[in-house]
Amino acid sequence: MHVTEQICQELSDLEIVRKSLRDVEYFACLYNRYEPKLLRYIKRISYSTREESEDILQEAFIKIWRNLHDFDQDLKLSSWIYRIVHNETVSFWRKKTSYGKNQKVAMPDDLFDGEDHFFGEENAEDSNTRKIHEVLQKLPIKYREVLVLKFLEMMSYEEISDVLKIPEGTVATRINRAKKAFIQEGGKSAFSWS
Repeated sequence: MHVTEQICQELSDLEIVRKSLRDVEYFACLYNRYEPKLLRYIKRISYSTREESEDILQEAFIKIWRNLHDFDQDLKLSSWIYRIVHNETVSFWRKKTSYGKNQKVAMPDDLFDGEDHFFGEENAEDSNTRKIHEVLQKLPIKYREVLVLKFLEMMSYEEISDVLKIPEGTVATRINRAKKAFIQEGGKSAFSWS
């Protein structure tokens, strides 16, 4: 049976997982459903180029496929997928920045090119968007990732806790500290917290 986009849209995440375990063609449904969000997420926390982001996502989806039979279907699939992508992204970022503790990673020139820029569908020329991006880049990754997950990926504390494998109380603490660090780095006028 050929799996169409319409069939994929009618299935829940758990139905896709169950069907993927029997027929690999259904795995494309998961990829197509999550690919745009995950590419944005990867770029938001790692400042990787489009090619690097695609490589990270490909590696993550290989791990997702290999471990799909171990997925606990009582959990939320999106959190599980984000966790794998998060780990792959952080691993990439650490390798990329391990050349020196005091070195800064330069923003790729193509980060704001086309539709794939840091903030997805927002206007890349918007000064607030650029300011947010610049300030986020200065933050330690543990603060950057909670801000991205909370305010850009719109995840709940519970979902962030699942993705980062830290208690919800720690999530709340990190978000609070990250907001303060963001403002201290010059982001006060660029972003209003909800």
